[in-house]
Amino acid sequence: MAQYESTAGAGEAFVEDRRTKYRWVICGMVFLATTINYIDRQVLGILAPTLTAEFSWSETDYASIVSWFSFAYAFGYLLMGRLSDIIGVKRGYALSIAGWSLAAMAHAFARTVPGFSISRAALGFAEGGNFPTAIKSMGEWFPKKERALAVGIFNSGTNVGAIIAPLAVPAITLAYGWEWAFIITGAVGFVWLIAWQFIYQPPEKNPRVSTGELAYIRSDPIETSARISWLELLRHRQTWAYMFAKLASDPVWWFYLYWLPKFLDANFGVALVGLAAPLVVVYAVSDFGSIAGGYTSGFFMKRGWSVNRARKTAMLIAALLAVPTVFAPSANSMWVAVLFVSMAAAAQQWWAANLFTTASDMFPRQAVASVVGLGGFVGGMTAVLFQRATGYILETTNSNYSLIFIWCGMAYLIGLLGFHLLAPRLEPVRFEER
Repeated sequence: MAQYESTAGAGEAFVEDRRTKYRWVICGMVFLATTINYIDRQVLGILAPTLTAEFSWSETDYASIVSWFSFAYAFGYLLMGRLSDIIGVKRGYALSIAGWSLAAMAHAFARTVPGFSISRAALGFAEGGNFPTAIKSMGEWFPKKERALAVGIFNSGTNVGAIIAPLAVPAITLAYGWEWAFIITGAVGFVWLIAWQFIYQPPEKNPRVSTGELAYIRSDPIETSARISWLELLRHRQTWAYMFAKLASDPVWWFYLYWLPKFLDANFGVALVGLAAPLVVVYAVSDFGSIAGGYTSGFFMKRGWSVNRARKTAMLIAALLAVPTVFAPSANSMWVAVLFVSMAAAAQQWWAANLFTTASDMFPRQAVASVVGLGGFVGGMTAVLFQRATGYILETTNSNYSLIFIWCGMAYLIGLLGFHLLAPRLEPVRFEER
């Protein structure tokens, strides 16, 4: 029998009576939800060159459409994060994925810039519930020693979704038309939703979780059970640290999602079918970054490093890996550019696996989704400005991407510096019981 040392009591050991590992089933379900989330999010980016030609969009038209997603996503992140802390993971996830699946399918009926903008805003608002709820579920189902790895695994669904989309969307589009690409991918969420209703129960109520596994899940120090307001969270530097890091990094990832197909088309003449190979490579490499990044900080902690040192070292590695992407616009071939962007995409996911986990390192389970929501709101609103600026820069410079990629390469170092200054020791926030 495996033994684990409990930090909840006076150093007493407990024995897992059965080797249940049901927490990994929940991690797998969250991974699938995140995969679906990114398939639905990615469809427009893959179809961007096709739709731009069909509807004669300018660079600023496209920037406007995708920025409406970011604007609504910011509010969805904020409100759904709070709602998930109130109604719980099961209902929060169900509400979010049902909403974004319907919104994804609604794109098929749009024909104008305002029509696509409305569909995009609805998708963004509903998709805003995925990550706050996912991070909250990992905080409820995993102790700190496993949490970064669990986050890295479910977060790798972003890359799997981004790999599946460029393989599936062109095939569906060529066979049935671009409308069906939105309808078919959007409908997948409802299949997941049915399974979720049967599979999910909280750890304490789940008959598939043994008493030993439950004790392992709850082996960290006891946390406050009180509900914590946004105002109270904003009084703490740790909240601002998380928000600043999201402010710096979120616009970069969304730039890759929405503009990478257009960048490859503008710089290297890559059309719809030709997008599959470079995009699959980029997101396959970034998938490795997500899992490796989550594993790395856990590896350091198992060797006696503090949570603070382990998480920030892992984030520094990610920040340094992102720097070479500044050379992508000047690359002399598509595959050299893809190499630079692949490193940066892997760095983003490496970064995200650790940054997400710092929310549950610093805050009790009851507040994690709210903190993640606040960070996502700030990151989303910054992304709106970045996307509008991207459209303006590309339209006024004849699609010169150099300035944009310079920011993409430096953003993580800036984010880490601000994060460290605001949370130098990554200390857990202590809230008084009321």
